[in-house]
Amino acid sequence: MYLEHYGLKETPFSITPDPRYVFLSERHRDALAHLLYGIGKGGSGGFVQLTGEVGTGKTTLCRLLLEQLPENTRVALVLNPKLSPVELVETVCEELKLDIEGRRGSLKGLVDTLNTFLLDAYAQGLRVVLIVDEAQNLSVDALEQVRLLTNLETPTQKLLQIILLGQPELRRLLERDDLRQLAQRITARYHLTPLNADECEAYVRHRMAVAGSRKLPFSRLGLKALYQRSGGVPRLINVIGDRALMAGFARETDSIGERLVDLAADETLPGHARYYLRRYGRWAALALLLLAGAAGYAAWQRRAPPPAPPEPAAAAVPASASIDQAALLGDKLGTVDGADLMAWTQLLARWEVSSREVSVADAARCQPHVFAGFDCLRGKATLDQLLRFDRPLLLELDYHGKRGLALLRGVAGNTVRLDFAGLGYRLDRSELSRLWQGGFAVTWRLPADLPVPLRLGDAGHGIAWIKQQLGRLDGNIEAALGPAFFDTALEERIRKLQAAYGLTPDGIVGQETLLALSSLSAEGPRLARNVE
Repeated sequence: MYLEHYGLKETPFSITPDPRYVFLSERHRDALAHLLYGIGKGGSGGFVQLTGEVGTGKTTLCRLLLEQLPENTRVALVLNPKLSPVELVETVCEELKLDIEGRRGSLKGLVDTLNTFLLDAYAQGLRVVLIVDEAQNLSVDALEQVRLLTNLETPTQKLLQIILLGQPELRRLLERDDLRQLAQRITARYHLTPLNADECEAYVRHRMAVAGSRKLPFSRLGLKALYQRSGGVPRLINVIGDRALMAGFARETDSIGERLVDLAADETLPGHARYYLRRYGRWAALALLLLAGAAGYAAWQRRAPPPAPPEPAAAAVPASASIDQAALLGDKLGTVDGADLMAWTQLLARWEVSSREVSVADAARCQPHVFAGFDCLRGKATLDQLLRFDRPLLLELDYHGKRGLALLRGVAGNTVRLDFAGLGYRLDRSELSRLWQGGFAVTWRLPADLPVPLRLGDAGHGIAWIKQQLGRLDGNIEAALGPAFFDTALEERIRKLQAAYGLTPDGIVGQETLLALSSLSAEGPRLARNVE
């Protein structure tokens, strides 16, 4: 109805899944990395747990995962887990297309059939994965049966990898004492949170662009209201956004502001607060809540006994002193199977590298040319030198002889954010120096057929790319448009670039200089500046 009015080819906020509309925030890329890690060698037959609120994109990530599966993977996908233990194993066998006639209803017969299949798959070099969606609906008995399936193994390897996707209730369910055996087998956990304000705007722009919009109809205040009313939950953004476009069309306006977004949210969001927001406005509703709180506090004061004399105040202890993050992280090094592969999976996910382009194990070798258009570099540097590149990378940690790779995710002031084995750590620079002596590994994208090294006298499209990158640094567009020839003027610009990045200013474009040139591009992941 509103498509022609806003110049759209199709509905931008449909809640039906469409791979063209998939938007991966940093959190979604991290979550996908955890799932890929679970299917890769790092899982070691344990559980991978992904949780998130309703509408945050768990099922979408599951679909993306299924599209990126290696060819040697067989998957059983359970979408309705409200099953008895026997029904659950039957469903797994059916998903794997096993012949279970005559064994239905027999738990032993079903498990024997599954075990035979898993041993045969192992002999053929296949990996078998069980994905349970909406896993918070599993009964305790069904969860215990799922755990028992991981006991199917050879002397050296588990035969079945299990991924649990669920709402936050799943985390609380697994905290039960009678499920502690299962909880201890979870090798990777990730909780998917809603989008932040910037990601919400990027999400809206992405969907509108895919739908054919040349001009975003939402105003700044409209986008802000859309984020506030949706809480950053993608499904709610879709619902409110679609209704706001309809309201804008009905009023024949080209700009959708705060008022129309609020109206759309009031009409679509559930809950009693909607009545007060519609009738009194948000400030009046807030005033009513404050008055109610004040009245309750006054009544409590009248009933409360006189306060006891104050005790002598204790000396304040800084929050950061309560936990030694460096020691906490250091003690984890060397204790988690596949942690290094998981770090590589996270790094590749940030660059949106699929399993079709390279396996995680091959990328982890960090050859100079991982594949056409994707390079890798190992080396030693200071933190300040690495921050100039503004790219996520892997730090080689060492704590009392225990080693491991951690993803450098962000830096804010004196605080560094690292991810190791699915957990986040915030350390100040002095704490990091206890774990890290400068070793790193970094990856980046570049033109697929760029020759290396390049130096004075060379010519070709590689020189044109270098000039284009340098033009972004110094704004010298004319030089970027000149002949693709490595002359003395270009050599001098390369020397200045190398000096700015703390590299040896030799004027030759090698691996380190290519990394510096690539970091000038607006494309690709960046270090986070908010490490909370």
